[in-house]
Amino acid sequence: MTHEGLQFPQFYVTAAGECPYLPGREERKVFTELTGFDANSLNEALSRVGFRRSQSVAYRPACENCSACISVRVVTAGFKPSKSMRKVLKRNQDLKQIIHTPIVSQEQYELLRRYLGSRHGEGSMAEMSFEEYQEMVESSTVDTYLIEYRRIIDNELCAVALTDHMSDGLSMVYSFFDPEEESRGLGNYLILKHIEYCQLHDIPYVYLGYWIENSPKMAYKSRFSPMEKLGPKGWSDFTTDK
Repeated sequence: MTHEGLQFPQFYVTAAGECPYLPGREERKVFTELTGFDANSLNEALSRVGFRRSQSVAYRPACENCSACISVRVVTAGFKPSKSMRKVLKRNQDLKQIIHTPIVSQEQYELLRRYLGSRHGEGSMAEMSFEEYQEMVESSTVDTYLIEYRRIIDNELCAVALTDHMSDGLSMVYSFFDPEEESRGLGNYLILKHIEYCQLHDIPYVYLGYWIENSPKMAYKSRFSPMEKLGPKGWSDFTTDK
C-alpha cells in the first residue's frame, strides 16, 4: 500500500506459542518485513513504538491478556556506572573492540554455539546452523554492525554484539559471549561499552529490547538507569527496585 510515494508496511500476526519468559503463558507476535529503499527509516520508526528487529523482520509482542513485555532504553546522557559496573569495566581492560560490517565468521559461530549450549540449551536457537547464523546477521536490510571484543594479548574472541545504528541511538539486536569467562561479567560489559560509545558521540539512547518484571532473564536490564519505558502515552521515566 502506498500514499504519495510513501510505502506503508503490511502487518501479520503469528500463531500463539509457548512463552519463553513466563511459564504457563502463550506468546503471539505482530510483525512486518523491513524491505525496500526506506528500510532504515521504517526500522527506526517501528523501534520507537516498541518493535525489535530479527533479520529482515520487525516484530513486537501481541499477546492476549498479557502486557508484561515492556520496551526499555537507557538515557545515555544521565548514565553513571555504579561501583560494580566500574569493576566490570576494569576487569575487561584487556579487551579491544573491533567494529565490522555484518559478515560472519566460523570463529564467531563456534563462540555462539558454546554460548547457546551453556545459557540457552532449551531455546529455539540452540541448534542453529552456521547458515542460519549467517542469515541472521547478513540478511539485514538496515544500518547494522558486528562488534567483536578480543583479548589484546592473544586476539582471542570473547564476545560479539550485533547492533543497529539509528539516528537517536544504538539498538542491541543480539549479543553472545564466552560462557567460560563468567567472572568478567561480559553481558553487562557489552551494554556498558555501547553506553560509552553513545556518550562519546552524543547519541541519546541505547535500546535494550524488552524488560519483564517477573522474568529473571530480564532482571539485569533494570540496573542501567536512568532508563525510559514505552507505555500507551509514549516513552517515560522508568524506575525499578534494583
